[in-house]
Amino acid sequence: MNKDVLNGLFRPKAVAVVGASATPGKIGYTVVKNLIDSKYEGNIYPINPKASDILGLKAYPSVKDVPGFIDAAVIVVPSTLVPQAVIECGEKGVKGLIIITSGFSEVGQKDLEAQIVQSANNYGMRILGPNIVGSLSNSDKLNASFAPFLPLAGKASLVSQSGALLIAIDAATYTRKVGFDKLISIGNMADVSIADIVEWLNEDENTTCISLYIEGLKDGRHFMEASRKARKPIVALKAGVSAHGAAAAASHTGSLAGAAKVYGAAFQQAGVLQATDLDNLFDTTLALSLQPPMNGENLLIITNGGGVGVLATDAAEKYGLPLKFAPADVQAELKKHMPEFGSAKNPVDLTGMAGNEWYADSVRFSLSHPWVDGLVVLYCETAMTDPQEIAIAIHKAIQESGEKNKPVAVSFVGGERSAQAMTWLVEHGIPAYGAPDKAVNALASLREYARIKEMAHEDTSICKNENREQALKVINAARAEGRESLTEVEAKQVFTAYGLPVTTTTLAHTEDEAVQMANKIGFPVVMKIVSPDILHKSDAGGVKVNIKDEKEVREAYQAILSNAKAYKADADIHGIAIQEMAPWGTEVILGSINDPTFGPTLMFGLGGIFVEVLKDVTFRVTPVSTSQALRMLGEIRGAPILGGVRGEAPRDRKMLADTICNYSSMILDLADEISESDANPVLVYEEGKGVKVVDARIILKKK
Repeated sequence: MNKDVLNGLFRPKAVAVVGASATPGKIGYTVVKNLIDSKYEGNIYPINPKASDILGLKAYPSVKDVPGFIDAAVIVVPSTLVPQAVIECGEKGVKGLIIITSGFSEVGQKDLEAQIVQSANNYGMRILGPNIVGSLSNSDKLNASFAPFLPLAGKASLVSQSGALLIAIDAATYTRKVGFDKLISIGNMADVSIADIVEWLNEDENTTCISLYIEGLKDGRHFMEASRKARKPIVALKAGVSAHGAAAAASHTGSLAGAAKVYGAAFQQAGVLQATDLDNLFDTTLALSLQPPMNGENLLIITNGGGVGVLATDAAEKYGLPLKFAPADVQAELKKHMPEFGSAKNPVDLTGMAGNEWYADSVRFSLSHPWVDGLVVLYCETAMTDPQEIAIAIHKAIQESGEKNKPVAVSFVGGERSAQAMTWLVEHGIPAYGAPDKAVNALASLREYARIKEMAHEDTSICKNENREQALKVINAARAEGRESLTEVEAKQVFTAYGLPVTTTTLAHTEDEAVQMANKIGFPVVMKIVSPDILHKSDAGGVKVNIKDEKEVREAYQAILSNAKAYKADADIHGIAIQEMAPWGTEVILGSINDPTFGPTLMFGLGGIFVEVLKDVTFRVTPVSTSQALRMLGEIRGAPILGGVRGEAPRDRKMLADTICNYSSMILDLADEISESDANPVLVYEEGKGVKVVDARIILKKK
C-alpha cells in the first residue's frame, strides 16, 4: 500500500471533476454540487472543454490546464473517453482516480478496464472503481460522489461493493442513528482492493471500526493478511452465499464447500466478525465503533422489568454468552439499590421502582467489580421516570466508574422519549438499541471480537513432513496418461509422501495377483475397484469388505468387475485394490478444495458414506497448524463423539490434529497440482492408538 497515494485518493486537498456539467440531473453536475454542499475546504476544479463556469467555479478544458496541484480526480466522462482522461491526469501528477463511469468489466469490457489500470499505474496513480458511486468523508467534509449527502457523522467507516446499497446506507444512517466517518464505494475493484482500503483505514485516526459489504474478493489471502494485522475491529456482510448455482464437484469436499462456509472460515481466521444481515451489520458496527472488546465471559444484565430481563437472558444463551449467577458479594451490594422484592442474581431486577440513583449506583458498582466483564442495561419506560434522566444517570455512572476496558450496551423499551434518550446515549458513546436482544447481541459481538482476535494470532506454523519429489512423480505419471484424477493407490502414495498414515494398499490386475496380495497383507482384506472413471466406488458396487479367504477373494474380484462394467461400461479399469482391513474406529473425513478466492482450503468433519447428508463439517484456509486443527475438532456437532461417549474411550485427538496439519501441508505445497481431495473415511482410534486413512481421492488441476 502506498499510503501517500491513498491519502490523496481518500483525503484529497484538491479535487478535479473530469466531465463536470452545468446541466442539473447529470452526474457531472451532481458531483460538483455535492462537493460544494458538503462544504469541502479544498480546491474544486470542474473539467469541461465547453464550459467556462460551473456552479460558480471556474471550469478548465483539461486537468493539465489547472494552475494548482490535484490530489484526486473524479472521472464521470463516458467509458470511451476514460483512457485519455487517465493519461492527462497522469501527466498532471494526480495521485488518485475516483472513476464513477461504468461500462467496463461489469459489461464484459475487461480489456478496456485493464488498459486504464495499466495507464494509471504507469504514472504511479491508483484507481478507485470503476463503476462506483464515489467516496464520502465526514472528517474531510468531502462528498466526492453522487450520493445525496454525507452520512450521519460517526466513528465507523464502510466499504461497499454495491453502489446502490451504499446510497441506501447513507440515508439509513440518519434513521438508524448509526454514524460513519467514511463511506467508500469500490465497484469493480480494478485496482484498489478491499484489502488495500482495510490497510489504509487501519491507519486512519477518524475510523474506530471498519465495516464491509462484500460480494466477492479477488485476492482472498491479501484480504486475510490485511484483516489479521488490523488493530481495529472489522465486521463484514458477505452477500451471495446461497447454494443456488453451485457447481458440481467430483469430491465430497467440493460438494460441501460453498461461498458461505469458505468465507466464514476465512473471516474467522482473519479476525473479522461476520454480520448475518444488513440490520446486524448496523447493530454490530455501532457496538464495535463505540465500545472495547469484551475480554471475559461474565455478562451482567441490569433491568427495571422482569419481562425484558427474561428476553435478554434468552438472547444471551442464543448468542453464545449464557448468564451466570452473580457472586454473593456482588449480589449483596446490588441488593442495596432495590426494594426487598427485587432480584440481584443476574439479571439484576431493580424493579419498576428504579429511578436515576438506583440505576447509577448499580451501574457504577457493577463496572468496577472484577467479576463483571460486560454490562447490558435495560430500561422499560414508566410514568414515574424520565428516560432522558435515566440515560444521563447511566452515562454519568459509566464515567465515574473510570472503567475503559469493559463494554456497555443499553436498550430502552418505550415511546418517543425513550428513542430520544437512546439517540443521546449513542451521541455520548454508548450503543443503544430498541430491543433487549439487540443489546445482548451487541455484547456477544464484542465478546466474539475478543475471541477471534486471539484465534487470529494463534500459532500458524505448518507441519514440515513432505517429500514433494515423490508426490510429483506420481502426479506427473498420471498427467502423462492424460488423466486429471489419481487412482486410490496413487492418491495414497501422495498421502504417504506427506506423512499421512494410510492403510497398506496394492493393485491387482488378475485374480491370481489378488490372491497373492491378500495372502501377503493378511486376512481379512478389503477389495475396491480402481478406475479414474469411477470416483465414488460404493455407488458402483465396487467395494467388498471383510474378505476372509482365497475363495472370497476370487468371488469378490469377479463381482466387483461385473458391477463396475454395469455401472459404466466404458470405464477405464486399472485393476482392483487389495487393502488391509483396518479395525473399526470413529469415521471422520479430511478434504480440500482449491478455492478460486482463497486457494487451498481444508475441510474436517464426521466421515463415512453419509458425510453429504450429515454435513457436519468445518473449514479452514491453509495453512492449518496443529493447535488450529485441535480447535477444528471442537467445532463440529459431533465433537463429543471424539471426546468419548456412552462408555467409549476418548479418541486420539492429538494424532488426528497432527494428521490434519500434515494434510494441510500437502494441499498447500501442491496447490498448483491438486484441485480437490478427500481422505474418507479416516478411522480414529482410542487415545494413543493413532489414526488410519482408509480411502483417498485426488482430483488434479487442469493444465
